Amino acid sequence: MEHASNYGLRDEIKAYWSARAATFDLSPGHEIFTDAEREAWQKLILRHLGEGNGRQALDLASGTGVVSHLLDDLGFAVTGLDWAEPMLDLARAKARKRGRSIRFRLGDAENTMEPDSTYDVVVTRHLVWTLVDPKAAFAEWRRVLKPGGRLLIVDGDFVTAGFTEKALKRLAKLLQKFGLLKADAVPASPDMMEAHRSILSRVHFSGGARANDVADLVTAAGFHDVRVDVDLRQIHKAQSKHWNAFSAMARGIQHRYAISATKPIADASDAPR
Repeated sequence: MEHASNYGLRDEIKAYWSARAATFDLSPGHEIFTDAEREAWQKLILRHLGEGNGRQALDLASGTGVVSHLLDDLGFAVTGLDWAEPMLDLARAKARKRGRSIRFRLGDAENTMEPDSTYDVVVTRHLVWTLVDPKAAFAEWRRVLKPGGRLLIVDGDFVTAGFTEKALKRLAKLLQKFGLLKADAVPASPDMMEAHRSILSRVHFSGGARANDVADLVTAAGFHDVRVDVDLRQIHKAQSKHWNAFSAMARGIQHRYAISATKPIADASDAPR
């Protein structure tokens, strides 16, 4: 009798994002459609990482390369890493079209296989909520950073919804049902929504990735100067123009944040072995 399949949660996550690749860049909050949003993202990056000046940046779970292009704009030498090949195909095509020299490689953000102390900055957007083992992932990200290197995480709690957010979403659905409100672009299919719910119920942050909990794990992984930044208002304001009014308000009150941290200059992981 055959044993159960080895196809597990991480495989499901990879398959989910591979399936999402085709429409990923059509969704507000994924691709950037206006100069105002691009400038808001760049200000956030500059606030935490400073100018690139040729420094090496690793964009983890880079998808179609949206954040990689922001980093490239600011003068970083960028490597994008993603384990969904359809995402990488689109990222490489986009970079060619825009004349960028960004490198995109196939790899696992939780086990990068990158050399020790290689990157000046490591950046992630909307990755942490999907992590199966964030403790190991954060240790891995510290490993590939140079001493003094910076980590920037942009993420949110996409599980916990307060009364106001729930009410806005219910009202939006009701108005859409009666044709009184335009639906948001690229709605997910019922199958994809169910896959998302199933994955979310089983990842480490199944109860929601709260900023303080993530920051505590980053600190425990050996990072210093851990900063939590919840001022993403300019990004939300720019994105809101592409959502209906109720969806924009609901997204604007979600718990979204940026966390930055520094790998210590004298890090035990860099000692001779």
